[in-house]
Amino acid sequence: MAKTPRTPALFLMAAAALTLAACGGHDDDKSKAGEKAGASRQTVSVATATQVALPRVIVASGSVSAWEEVPVGAETGGLTAVGVYVDEGSYVRQGQVLVKLNDALLQAQLRQQQAGVQTAEANAARDDAALGRAQELKSRGFLSQASLDTALANQRASQANLASARASLSETRTRLAQSEIKAPVSGLIISRSVTKGQIVEAGTQLFRMVRDGRLELDAQVPETDLPALRAGQTATITSNEGVATSGTIRIVTPEVDAQTRLGLARITLSAGSGLKPGMFARASINAGAQPATVVPTGAVLYRSNKSGVFVLDTQGAAHFRPVTVLSRRDDQTSVSGIEPGVRVVVQGAGFLNEGDKVTIAAAPTAAPTVAPAAK
Repeated sequence: MAKTPRTPALFLMAAAALTLAACGGHDDDKSKAGEKAGASRQTVSVATATQVALPRVIVASGSVSAWEEVPVGAETGGLTAVGVYVDEGSYVRQGQVLVKLNDALLQAQLRQQQAGVQTAEANAARDDAALGRAQELKSRGFLSQASLDTALANQRASQANLASARASLSETRTRLAQSEIKAPVSGLIISRSVTKGQIVEAGTQLFRMVRDGRLELDAQVPETDLPALRAGQTATITSNEGVATSGTIRIVTPEVDAQTRLGLARITLSAGSGLKPGMFARASINAGAQPATVVPTGAVLYRSNKSGVFVLDTQGAAHFRPVTVLSRRDDQTSVSGIEPGVRVVVQGAGFLNEGDKVTIAAAPTAAPTVAPAAK
């Protein structure tokens, strides 16, 4: 039996293999094209961080206190208050009578001691005259030295008694003057602890007053901001009640609290501020123009509750750099944490991830200016 030739079958099998190979090559090209398409870069705009002098405002808070608090007390004790003439909130002048104490006993002592002074003066005058006569008789030889010494001793004793009587009279007059408790300085009464009919003891504090009515804010400032503050800088103070006033730094204390790392700036408040001692208030202090690194405001974004910017390296890769926002405006923001001269991503920063390669958009070119035709 003759064999069937295999040549047509082999030809068909080779053609099928070539067809499958061709189809496989086409799929590889599609895969490579897809990979190139997936590797396309995000197009972004870039700006350079620059250093400029910006007005710096430092925000601090603290309590309102008296510029100088003056206690007013009684110097004479054991007397009854028969008159109280001021209350909390009263503004008094230096020397104004605040409290009147019962001075009837002191008046009687004064009259008694005035009489004692008159008696001492009379005795002193008598002994002065006796000494003069004794000296004259002694010069004529009619008086012994012993008699002259006695006259001299009597005269000296009379003078001492007169000085003592005058001192007692002066003491009584001083105590009588102290029965009127007067304001030691001009200022605002902020506390009163005396009532009419009260027996006042010596040294008892009766009033507390703010000298000249001047108040100040003890603003607590972070230690990093203290070097920018100095006496004379202006500030705007606002309380929780919405009361706003102006002030001036009187002094920046040289000490920083070791626990809180806060210093103190004492800000004198303007008269009629409406603020009261003990109130909480905030101060916006104008620290003047300070060198600052600024970036476009659109470049600052937040990742994981941290503010930062995307910085480009030399290979065009974006890296997130945390920054601290110092001040913000519509067009630019002052930050710390990056150096002037670095390139930051502005438009498109919100779509980037760490290490993404980017394409920098070309800066728009200005339209050519056409010169007017000559007439």
